[in-house]
Amino acid sequence: MSDSQQQRINESETRITKLVFPHDTNPIGTLYGGTALHWMDEVAFLTATRYARRQVVTVSMDRVDFKVPIPQGAIVELVGGIERVGRTSMTIRVQILLEDCQSGDQSLAIEGRLVMVAVDDDMEPTPLR
Repeated sequence: MSDSQQQRINESETRITKLVFPHDTNPIGTLYGGTALHWMDEVAFLTATRYARRQVVTVSMDRVDFKVPIPQGAIVELVGGIERVGRTSMTIRVQILLEDCQSGDQSLAIEGRLVMVAVDDDMEPTPLR
């Protein structure tokens, strides 16, 4: 991998902090899985777009592990990073970190990988630059 490609990968890392509101939670007061997946897709899209500098679409979401429940009122940080770059696709690792409001320590709550593909105006896969 070239230094310039590694620099692009490093610069594409995306971090978003969110607060888990009541409308984000299920009847037992923990984050809906679907909401977590939605957030992960957003972060993967932003990460892939920052790398590709072109339109990207989600083509798959690979094994998402829900390690601990995330309660209402929690602060979470979503972190997206590129794991693999192919000819037209990228694999993005997204983690949701649960933050301890007292100490600031973070622990891994959810992790998954999404494959994003660069597309042209006709929605056909197109090579990454």
